[in-house]
Amino acid sequence: MGRSRVVLDGPSNLGLRPPVEGTVPGCYKLAGALRDQGIVGRIGAADAGCVVPPRYDRGSWKPGDGVFNAAAIASYSVRLADRIGALLDDDKFVVLLGGECSNLLGPTLALKRRGRYGVVYLDGHSDMRTVDNDEYVGAAGGEALALVTGRGQADLTDLEGLSPYVNDADAVMLGYREDEAYLETLVEAGIAHWSALRVIEDPARAAAGVLAQLEREELDGFWVHLDVDILDAAIMPAVDSPDPGGLDHAQLQALLRPLLASENCVGIDIGIYDPDLDPEQVYAAELTDTLAAALS
Repeated sequence: MGRSRVVLDGPSNLGLRPPVEGTVPGCYKLAGALRDQGIVGRIGAADAGCVVPPRYDRGSWKPGDGVFNAAAIASYSVRLADRIGALLDDDKFVVLLGGECSNLLGPTLALKRRGRYGVVYLDGHSDMRTVDNDEYVGAAGGEALALVTGRGQADLTDLEGLSPYVNDADAVMLGYREDEAYLETLVEAGIAHWSALRVIEDPARAAAGVLAQLEREELDGFWVHLDVDILDAAIMPAVDSPDPGGLDHAQLQALLRPLLASENCVGIDIGIYDPDLDPEQVYAAELTDTLAAALS
């Protein structure tokens, strides 16, 4: 990888439901936990600081009100896009230590300002929930791929009049389980996709398929989104929605390495790992090992 790397913290938990009423999701501590494992030095990166998110406050939100924390997510996405855009202007490869999946709005907005970019969506769920396929929306983290491809309320999907941030033809989704609730929406959109089982069969082949899709001449590059619940629940239980049937660390590393080594890849965000569910930091250490190996 020719470009120098930077690590930027984007510790937002705004798009997740509370784990218990009266609490907030702990994924905002992801960046601190991975920094404690030495991720900045281990990947040879410079420290790009932190974009501090607004307060998590659902107020009087109730089902049917749309996405909760929407105004805060929108304002934060613009600030995150400003910071990421400046780093990309400086020819940096951005490693964004996020919180939850709606953080992807920031990078994709930054990239849409620049041109036409793709996204690789690595997740145990498709995150294609919309008002058209479910009774209610609410948690933006479960709607993130839908939002960045222009499906959902305009105050999130059409920031700066740039909807969609990613075209359906320029998105690839990998890692969903066989019981994926919104697979029909994914198929109808024509978004290329690999289930976790298909990826497990041959992670290198899956990566090659992604690169064939996203290293096209008409694209200016692509971004990788990693929700760590793509890993099997027995391997990574410290997430809000752990599910069996996922990848192991070796398979994730084999999938990530060629994607991140591509000259067309401009950055990655990592989300959903919750240090509150990992008091001994066992899973933080294993995740950092995998990321460091994939970026080596």
